[in-house]
Amino acid sequence: MNISKTSFAIVIASVVLASCNSNKNAKSDHSNNPFFSESKLPYQAPAFDKIKNSDFLPAFNEGMKQQLAEVDSIVNNTEAPTFENTFVPLEKSGQLLARVNNVFGLLTSANTNDELQKIEEEVSPKLAAHHDAIFLNPKLFSRVEAIYNSAEKKELDAESQRLVDVYYENFVLAGAKLNDEAKAEMKKLNEEKASLSTKFTNLLLAATKEAALKVDSAEALNGLSEAEIKATEKDAKDAKVKSKYLIVLQNTTQQPYLAQLTDRKTRQDLFYASYNRAEKADANDTRGTLIRLAEIRAKQAQLLGFKNYAAWNLKNQMAQSPEAVSLFLKQIVPAATAKARTEAKELQTLIDQQKGGFKLEPWDWNFYAEQLRKQKYDLNDSEIKPYFELNKVLQNGVFYAATQLYGITFKERTDLPVYQEDVKVYEVFDKDGSELGLFYADLFKRDNKSGGAWMSNIVNQSTLLGTKPVIYNVCNFTKPAEGQPALISFDDVTTMFHEFGHALHGFFASQKYVTLSGTDVARDFVEFPSQFNEHWAMEPSVFKNYAVHYKTGEAMPAALVAKIKKSAAFNQGYMLTELLAAASLDMQWHSISAGPKINDANKFEHDALQRTGLLMDEVPPRYRSSYFKHIWGGGYAAGYYAYLWTEMLDHDAFSWFEENGGLNRENGQRFRDMILSKGNTEDYNKMFKDFRGHAPDIKPMLRNRGLVN
Repeated sequence: MNISKTSFAIVIASVVLASCNSNKNAKSDHSNNPFFSESKLPYQAPAFDKIKNSDFLPAFNEGMKQQLAEVDSIVNNTEAPTFENTFVPLEKSGQLLARVNNVFGLLTSANTNDELQKIEEEVSPKLAAHHDAIFLNPKLFSRVEAIYNSAEKKELDAESQRLVDVYYENFVLAGAKLNDEAKAEMKKLNEEKASLSTKFTNLLLAATKEAALKVDSAEALNGLSEAEIKATEKDAKDAKVKSKYLIVLQNTTQQPYLAQLTDRKTRQDLFYASYNRAEKADANDTRGTLIRLAEIRAKQAQLLGFKNYAAWNLKNQMAQSPEAVSLFLKQIVPAATAKARTEAKELQTLIDQQKGGFKLEPWDWNFYAEQLRKQKYDLNDSEIKPYFELNKVLQNGVFYAATQLYGITFKERTDLPVYQEDVKVYEVFDKDGSELGLFYADLFKRDNKSGGAWMSNIVNQSTLLGTKPVIYNVCNFTKPAEGQPALISFDDVTTMFHEFGHALHGFFASQKYVTLSGTDVARDFVEFPSQFNEHWAMEPSVFKNYAVHYKTGEAMPAALVAKIKKSAAFNQGYMLTELLAAASLDMQWHSISAGPKINDANKFEHDALQRTGLLMDEVPPRYRSSYFKHIWGGGYAAGYYAYLWTEMLDHDAFSWFEENGGLNRENGQRFRDMILSKGNTEDYNKMFKDFRGHAPDIKPMLRNRGLVN
């Protein structure tokens, strides 16, 4: 998952900007606030050791005030609008706001606390109002529109022309052409939406923490390794609960330990702890919040003349319309669900053979799937995890592959401050040895960290601003007990490659304008580089470099590697169906029209899955509506389909590599030049076609999933 950047450009893309109401309690002396001047650290990296919670609100308020003053100077310029006196100062505006917003976004997602959450709740509606003060400013839009329609535009270089087009479309989609009454309504809805999105995120974090499964006996944890049991014991102590063991929840419906726990009651309890985490009719219940968010988005789309939010949101995406997304998903659903049903029958047969005496349920799936995988391929996670030690995967796998493909190198920096003791920092150097940027790796889960994995920028690349990228990856791997190695699953390995694919997209950015830089691209394109990078996890030359036993240092035996490859298509019906169910839920929540009231989120969810043929008791959605942070608290509203859409792109692109010599520097450079370094400077369909030689083909993806021959 990728998180949007924040500078003026980001403000544009993320709808997270603010009003400039001053804080009467803020001190007028800002000399000790680290955000009020550029950091003196390398690459303008944040001085995390000097940043205090009390620094954020004054910096937000002053940052918004400064940017509005900068915008006022643009609109009050008496000279005729030109690119140089309008777009260039817009790109340079809001630097203080960008500094504080980028760090704040990192900490509130990865290392939050009660004080930060309160600030977030206060500042979110202000940021939305600030965004509107810019994008619904008639004088500013008049200048943007004049340049958009001018002869001057045709004389600009290609990137500058693209910037004009992107700004103009962003203004129009924000409501710049609405009348005053509609603009006023849009502003109110934006503020409420921002507040509710923050509320949803904070409720979900609290609900997930509270729903962690408390276990009293070691027998209930049979099936887990000794190290894993020790980790649950440590989590219980850290959380100060009365129970001896605590299983902390991850963000998805299914939980990793469900594949190992032999006690069916414990599995059922863990599943329902996850499945119902935000539906307890208590203070952390998210359903009322998400219903209102869906209603607000439908109303906003109606104001702008769109039939629903999905139609509005997809206007500037690669797919461009809900109809295109629907057609794409319909190509996959029948084959995916048919395969899932076949898999369910196999699992039920296994249960019956063992005289289980019960019907397959969601909490049984991964447990028996793991047995079936062992039976079919003589493979299980406990056999392969010792070969995947986290630090070796990162340095000898993820970094090594990037070096082989792109020539970049890495050096750990222990002299730079971090925001949490587990975070590591690496300096990244380009193929010629020149400085490329900084990379922060925050890989272990904490109860004050949102679930999942993501990438974002702390500093955004721009030659206009003279900045190089400072990027972070956040994951949620289980931290081992003291003195134990961090052994991860192969799914975790691919997550690390995935998130670093986003990082590469950011590091190779070579744009003049921050609005178009790096990963600031359409949602259904941004996951392309990350999912593409997953392919190198199993590249033989890369795999043998990192897949070594943590005790002996011996490479994984060839027979075991062959089993992993052979089992790649195993359980794909299930995994694809749960993903499709989540994507379908997202699209249907955002295809409602304004007006009709939704009273029951669970009924809506049930009916939505039934309509699309994705209602399977044994295969719940990867995310239920009530804990679907991607769409209610993140940037993936009407965009979760992007993971499957970009999977089509990544497999088709990888086919080109297979046809042209695989992993080598020449091919890596071509991919960097034609995809990774482009940002949002070209039409995405053209960009892909120029690289691949044809429009995206879904067949390589379906073959990889084992759905076609």
